[in-house]
Amino acid sequence: MNRNELHNRPELKKFRKELRNNGTTAEAVLWNCLKKKQLGGFKFRRQHSVGNYILDFFCVEKHIAIELDGAHHFTKEGKEKDAIRDAFLNEQEILVLRFENKLIFENQTQVLASILENLLERETINDYCWKKKTSSEE
Repeated sequence: MNRNELHNRPELKKFRKELRNNGTTAEAVLWNCLKKKQLGGFKFRRQHSVGNYILDFFCVEKHIAIELDGAHHFTKEGKEKDAIRDAFLNEQEILVLRFENKLIFENQTQVLASILENLLERETINDYCWKKKTSSEE
């Protein structure tokens, strides 16, 4: 499956829309900070799918996913599922940043600073793919 077939698969469109319309309060609060390129001029998508996974937020340019985790993510089963999901996303050169929902309310400034720091440090995905391609050709 090529990169274009992996992103926003048509069969997940209805589910992505449901998630956007029924998001958590923490997602709504963070989205208000990310939408319209408010954080460092970086564009984010909300409820973007990669493979069978739907990401809370995704910066296409930097290939960074932001996931907000509620209580179920801290169970044994939740941690195992997240590990599998993160491994798949890492294989796609996507960096996953996870934040506990309550952190959005308790220290939003810290969350935004961490996201921005990662955005500024990470090369654009085109630069990354070009370097990967040229190093494999050697």
